Amino acid sequence: MTTIALLDYGVGNLYSVANALTTAGADVITTNKPDDIKRADKILLPGVGAMRDAMAHMQACGIDVAVKQALNEKPVMAICVGMQAMFDYSTEGGRVECLGVIGGSVERFDDAWVEAGAPIKIPHVGWNKVRAETDHILWQGCNDEHFYFTHSYYCKPDFTDARNENIIAAYSDYGQKFCASIIKDNLFITQFHPEKSHNAGLRLLSNFINWKP
Repeated sequence: MTTIALLDYGVGNLYSVANALTTAGADVITTNKPDDIKRADKILLPGVGAMRDAMAHMQACGIDVAVKQALNEKPVMAICVGMQAMFDYSTEGGRVECLGVIGGSVERFDDAWVEAGAPIKIPHVGWNKVRAETDHILWQGCNDEHFYFTHSYYCKPDFTDARNENIIAAYSDYGQKFCASIIKDNLFITQFHPEKSHNAGLRLLSNFINWKP
């Protein structure tokens, strides 16, 4: 059975993520210890909350360093704030330096964007269709499914950065098209919450559990 280290850095929806991973077939260890991260087969960073707090908690327990090391060795998945933490910086609460794994920024939805003839509501909360731009094994059986979102900020890759070639795996629409998922080497990240997305979410988590980059 695949062992997944579910990282506790103070902002995660840990119980529901752990339950979903277990249902999907993983052995889950909830931890903030770098040694557990080293021993696990795979890593998952959940995420609900503010980026400044998330980064402070990561740095306090060494998760920031451990995650970067893990990316050289094993599959890593990150959800919502976990996805945003992979970028260079977030504009939430001023500029917050993040892990810098992916070139680009995390930006607030624009109040001027329009959905169905009306200004979008921020935060973006609820179900939205996600369109995969890839036939990657991680997205098998999940394309054009609805997933659950709750966020006020979205990820904006810098496409002048050579690190970002062909990394966007899926998009969604909310006033404008935005990045909903990225696959880069052994990193898989989603803006939506698979653990709250019923059968489609469980299928996606199962794909990650079985993924061999």
